[in-house]
Parts: sequence; C-alpha cells; structure tokens
Amino acid sequence: MTMLTKSSLAVAVVLICSSASTTAAEWSDTSLSWRIGNRFGEPFNPLPIRKNIVALTHASGYQYGTNFFNIDLLQSDRNDPGSLTQRSGAQEAYVLYRHTFDIGKLRGAGLSFGPVSAVGATVGFDWNTKNDVGYNSRKRMLVAGPTLTWKAPGLLQTSLLLLHESNAPSGAFPPILDVRGRTTYKLHPMLTANWGIPIGNGFKFEGYANLIAAKGRDEVGNQTGPETNIDMQLMYDVGAAMGSPKNVFRIGLEYQFWNNKFGNTAVTTGGRGQRASTPMIRADVRF
Repeated sequence: MTMLTKSSLAVAVVLICSSASTTAAEWSDTSLSWRIGNRFGEPFNPLPIRKNIVALTHASGYQYGTNFFNIDLLQSDRNDPGSLTQRSGAQEAYVLYRHTFDIGKLRGAGLSFGPVSAVGATVGFDWNTKNDVGYNSRKRMLVAGPTLTWKAPGLLQTSLLLLHESNAPSGAFPPILDVRGRTTYKLHPMLTANWGIPIGNGFKFEGYANLIAAKGRDEVGNQTGPETNIDMQLMYDVGAAMGSPKNVFRIGLEYQFWNNKFGNTAVTTGGRGQRASTPMIRADVRF
C-alpha cells in the first residue's frame, strides 16, 4: 500500500467517524466568524500583511467522544500578492479536523485522576491551499496522539500529537520532491493546548497554542526549526447584554503570535524565520 493510499484511507476513516457521530450528537456548537488584522507575516516576505478571515467552526460531542472542524478562508492585501493573473492579494483556504475518542467512555467506565477529568485519543488532519506568487502552499498533514481534558471552568485540553506532513509548493522555489510529487517531512511531535474559559460578566477567554518541533529539511533543503503558534481571544457576549439569547452574537479582540511559520528559519539573519505579532478584531455568530 502506498503512502498516498494510506493517507487517503486515514482521512476517509476520520470522515466516516465524523459522519457517524454527528447523527448521534449529544451537543453541538456551530459559528460563523470574521476577523481582521494588519500585521500578519509569511515566510520569504518581510512585509506586514492585512488579512480578512472568514471562518466556519463546528464542535460536537457524542457517546464516545468529540468532533472539531474549522475552515478558514483568508484574503490578503497586495503585500501578499496573488497569482500573476489576479490584481488583488492572495487567497487561502485552511481546513482542520480533529476527532477525540474518550477512552473512559469506550471502556464503559470513567478514566480520571488528579486534575485530569478525561483521557482521550485524537486523530485528524490539516489541509490547505494558497495561490500566492511566491510559495503556493499545498499542505497535507495527518495527526494522532493522546489528549488530556483538565478539571477547569469551561474547556481546557492538552494533546501530544505526532505529525505526518507534506507539501507541494508550486511557486518560484525549486522544491525537493518525492515519488508523489510532494516534499514529505520527518515525523515530528506537536504539543498543543486549547481552551475556552468563562471569566464572568459576559466575557470568555478562548484560544489555542501549538509548540511544533523541527521537521527535518524543507522543500529546498534548508534545515527547519521549532515553530510556535499561539492564538487567543477575549470575547464579549453582546447579544446577551442587549437582551438576546446567550452566546449568539459576540465581539472581541484577538491576538496571534507566530514564529518560524512552516518551520522556516532562513528568512532573516540570525537564523530566525518570519515572526508575526498580530492583533485583530473579531466577531462571531453562533447557531
């Protein structure tokens, strides 16, 4: 069985799990959001970039675990130029899916200890495509690993995931390709956390943090480095404050810190890749 077939089979299994569990969902939360920031960064591009991002996010729980799905649609300004056939900035789609099996529920008895309320096993994938002039990312990534849910107000989870990642950029850089026409990186781990903590008076602190190890050589043979991506937001329930149902319409502030995006460390002197510190405004509608 080829690696491409294995990857396709793994994605198919994840999608089947999602479809099967959705029909028996015990709870679900779906939102449509918009955010904008002026200081995004991209590898091989020293300019600050404005991006408008529209996202569809869905989370649900069923008898044996949870699903999480997010798709970001990103529109850059001209500092991140699109393909030569268009005048506006680049466009990107980024899809993320995670399915977490609750081991305690699978075995028919709760599994908790100390500050940990549940132990799970997470599988999923990332997928993206972008039409910028310089890089044209075509990321494909499978993930798997253990997840701990912590006893905390709201949601607090941490996972240690093993990543199988490849890319097939079609920009100006001559990539090193395997037999599938892609660059496949070394297996590497990611320590990740996600949270949603209510802090009272209609405010909620949400976000995620990814600490990703180096993944070997990149598309042109350069050594990659550790990657850090932290994204957090403070959201206010405007709808509830105006007499509408809770958690329907919210606004807030978001901040993202991203260092060595895609593991790149060869952009600037001193061995440090592109570093972006990006404040944003955000709004979302939940249904």
